[in-house]
Amino acid sequence: MIDVLYFAWLRERIGVPKEQVEATFPTVAALVEYLRAQSDAHALAFSDMSAVRVAVDQELTEMSAPLGGAREVAFFPPMTGG
Repeated sequence: MIDVLYFAWLRERIGVPKEQVEATFPTVAALVEYLRAQSDAHALAFSDMSAVRVAVDQELTEMSAPLGGAREVAFFPPMTGG
């Protein structure tokens, strides 16, 4: 079971801050493909992956990152500093 967390506009588009996914996926990209197919809201949220960042078990990573043994995946927009 993987906890999938959504932040900022991703949360607004999907409509929930968190959901659990029971299936296993080899990579973050495979998880994203699964999520896109769940609803129109998911498809919209993940339509432009250049505007989405990901962390696996609270470590910033790439979409190609493996998910073996991961317990949490978080999606959020790019961070800006000031």
